[in-house]
Amino acid sequence: MKANGKSGGTVLKEVPVREAIGMALAHDLTQIVPGSFKGRLFAKGHIITEEDIPRLLDIGKEHIYVMELAPGELHEDDAAIRMARALAGEGTELAGPREGKVTVRSNITGLAAVDERFVHAVNEIGDIALATVRTHTVVRPRVPLAATRAIPLVVPAGKVETVERLAAEYRDAHGGAAPVGVRPLHRKRIGLLTTGGEVYSGRIADRFGPVVRQKVEALGSEVAEQRFAPDDRQIIVNEIYYLLECGYDIILVTGGMSVDPDDRTPGAIRETGADIVSYGTPMLPGSMLLMGYLKGRPIMGLPGCVMHDPYTSFDALLPRILAGDTITRDDIVALGYGGLLHNC
Repeated sequence: MKANGKSGGTVLKEVPVREAIGMALAHDLTQIVPGSFKGRLFAKGHIITEEDIPRLLDIGKEHIYVMELAPGELHEDDAAIRMARALAGEGTELAGPREGKVTVRSNITGLAAVDERFVHAVNEIGDIALATVRTHTVVRPRVPLAATRAIPLVVPAGKVETVERLAAEYRDAHGGAAPVGVRPLHRKRIGLLTTGGEVYSGRIADRFGPVVRQKVEALGSEVAEQRFAPDDRQIIVNEIYYLLECGYDIILVTGGMSVDPDDRTPGAIRETGADIVSYGTPMLPGSMLLMGYLKGRPIMGLPGCVMHDPYTSFDALLPRILAGDTITRDDIVALGYGGLLHNC
């Protein structure tokens, strides 16, 4: 065994392959099969096992460069694995390590639950990285939520231990919930009321219903019934009460949500006695959405953009309702940051 130098406390050595089991490769090793393959056989940092020895000899490697970790240091793969395990919670699975990175993926369809302050605290440590999606993002099985890695090939163990401590403290403070997880979406039965004389009379075809059904079904719920009403406030009120009495979990009212004098829907929703959280959101498209609660059940007035824009305030709020959130005024206000969408 020949020592050739070191980086920090880690020593770089030339070692006979049969003596290198359990050590980490200091660089990539390439395999060439003439006419069929040329590429990486083992990556830098790979921990050599007994099963690797024949393959190393096959490519002419009787001696290799390895790293001998100093006490208190971690290889990038081990660091990434430990960090990912510490912060991943319900609804997740781990993938990797691959090239020093471990990915935390969703294993269900649900709503990403990511604590922004925890992410910032981890990235303040230095020499390690945590990248995540935004909280409240809808995710599906195998979709990445977060990725962890060490920046250098070798990182002080104390930095990873700090991440583990922060994650443990977070769980203690949040009833066991992890800083990165997925909240399941609950299946809901939805009552849909489409207003507008032009649709009610059959003059034009309903375009709202198919779009709303598609969005709702994509999240695992169903539009159990759709009804139609003209631009008559009292009829709209009566139809909302009907949907309420049917016991539907959510009531959606489409049409008539603008400031035109003949648009009756916002006033009708108020007349039902609903507690209006907000009429209007700081999000474009979708600024004319109404959010409220009628006898504890969510009721939403949907603006016309829901018919033709792929993502609106409705798409931002519906998954949170399906995950069990009660939407507050603060939630509406928060939509403004990042709420100017490219399709508006």
